[in-house]
Amino acid sequence: MTAHSARARAALAHMPETDPALAALALWCDHRDTDGATRTHGDTILYGVDFEGLSLPEQVGLAGHHILHVALRHGPRMGAMGARQGPGFADDIYNIAADALVNEALLQAGHALPRPALRLSEVLMAALGPQAAGPEALAQWDLDRLYLALLHDGADGARRHAAQQGTTRDLAPAKDGDREDSAAPDWQGRLSRAMATGQAAGRGLGILSGRLGDGPLPRTPWEQVLRGLVATALTQEPRQTHARPAKRWLAMDAHARSRGGPVPVFAPGTLRQRQRPRIAVGFDTSGSVDDDLAARFAAEITAMARRGGAEITVLFFDETVHATRVIRPGDTPAAWVKPPVQRGGGTAFGDVVDRAAAGDPAMILILTDLDGRFGPVAPRTRLIWAVPGAPAKPPPFGRVLELAG
Repeated sequence: MTAHSARARAALAHMPETDPALAALALWCDHRDTDGATRTHGDTILYGVDFEGLSLPEQVGLAGHHILHVALRHGPRMGAMGARQGPGFADDIYNIAADALVNEALLQAGHALPRPALRLSEVLMAALGPQAAGPEALAQWDLDRLYLALLHDGADGARRHAAQQGTTRDLAPAKDGDREDSAAPDWQGRLSRAMATGQAAGRGLGILSGRLGDGPLPRTPWEQVLRGLVATALTQEPRQTHARPAKRWLAMDAHARSRGGPVPVFAPGTLRQRQRPRIAVGFDTSGSVDDDLAARFAAEITAMARRGGAEITVLFFDETVHATRVIRPGDTPAAWVKPPVQRGGGTAFGDVVDRAAAGDPAMILILTDLDGRFGPVAPRTRLIWAVPGAPAKPPPFGRVLELAG
């Protein structure tokens, strides 16, 4: 491996003329030669022997493919998704999604790519059907959403299409995937400036003009949002009590009496709650929540409750609550990952919300698709609707947390 790529020298030198945006982004990448295949590893692009046999336009396109992998932070995002999904992570599907997005962007920008090359439109057609492969697909899909859609609804079709094309994996996940990508904000700025330069030049990636929906700063994962919500709910703030005075009042009262002055106005003391905090979780068993999503949700809630010492009451429901389980600190998520056998039927939220609120929990979480009848009265307790995707209509009360991604 050389300190700087000799194989990519001609392509990189030609890039400012053909695509000023890619040329600007290339300055921030590390370019090296390798004995293996051409691939991306972190912020480093490794150029293999296969790169030498390509024409100059194809070399520019392939270099641009890997430059976009780096600029869009596909390696760190791949590592983060792997850390979140654990054994259920499909790195080949993630690589297919990443390749399809960058190739589509490059081809729409007028670049040549060596064959085989996965295109977003073709992957969507093969995996999700023609309704998903519209002309605005590049603007509509970001990497994580595309990966999850392919994983849950089109994994076999995506793999079959990639195998027919004969493509190979060229992207490695960041090893510290559970850590935040500190370089993402910098790359967001570099990408914005590069695209502006390209747009002013009127060629290359600049002609996409907002049609690239992917970016180095994906939305905050729902697990992180949920942790913050649960942590806030479980924080036990001191309450005022008139059963005993505040310590500062005792000192002021003693000082006033010793000097014969007026007695200060009584100040109540504070009382910390010693009761174990509780979380109520409603689990919609009407069939809209798959077991994989339920397992991830269960693991997150149970882990956070264990750290906060909370007790979880799980209420399985359709139109009414038909089963209840209590999870105490120290129990495992397996105690409620699998819902009762009863599945199907309609959905109504009145009974589950009333039953959950009756236990005076710190928070109510309802895992559902929101396709059901709501009760007439909102609970006084903080309520979160945890939904697999964006609801067609917002609920009349509570906060919606999308679990996709």
